[in-house]
Parts: sequence; C-alpha cells; structure tokens
Amino acid sequence: QVQLVESGGGLVQAGGSLRLSCAASGRTFSPYAMGWFRQAPGKDREFVVAISWGGGSIIYADHVKGRFTISRDNAKNTVYLQMNSLKPEDTAVYYCVVDLYGSEHLGRVGADGVDYWGKGTLVTVSS
Repeated sequence: QVQLVESGGGLVQAGGSLRLSCAASGRTFSPYAMGWFRQAPGKDREFVVAISWGGGSIIYADHVKGRFTISRDNAKNTVYLQMNSLKPEDTAVYYCVVDLYGSEHLGRVGADGVDYWGKGTLVTVSS
C-alpha cells in the first residue's frame, strides 16, 4: 500500500502561482510513477501531469502545458507541482496519485485506472 498526503493548496488571484507537494509513504521501495489529477466542481476527475520514477518521462495535459511544472525528489518520496499563470478554470481539488506501471500508463489510463490516491488539496483561483 502507498499513502499520499498533499499540501500547498489555497486561494490565489488569477495570474498568480502556487506550489503543491505530495509525500508518499508505505510501499516506497518500488519504482513508481507519480502525478496529479484534478476535479473541478461538477466535473469528472481529469489528468493533469505524470512523471516517471527517474524523472526522464513527463506527460502534461494540454491545458496546463507551459504553465505547470512537475518535479520529484525520490530521497524524500515527494513530488511537487509548480503552478504558474493560474486561471479561474484551474480551480479544483488536486489529487496526488501513484501508478506502479509508469508515467505513460498514468497519462492514458484515466481516473478509474489509478490505484493510489491522496485525499486532495483545494486550489481556488479568483478572477
């Protein structure tokens, strides 16, 4: 089992920045991809970004390319999401996820195919 705890959400004005963090514990001895999904009010959960164990493979959803940057520190079992140029439509609960099958799998599997989820952190972008 893998436990995930997110932090860093909050309220920010449009055009501002936030940095989310996610710490993993439990089954952290196995290589695994990490990433983020989000769920806006009244909408389904959607893929945001995935990063491979070594960081060499990163997949971004089109709607965040050029604005969001993912990174990870395996020594700390932590993944980060730097979000810049935030828009009101980025308002959502952001969920940290782990995929044991790699970043490409995480990028195409959809929310129903993800096994490990954090509880989420709310990001609110005001206009």
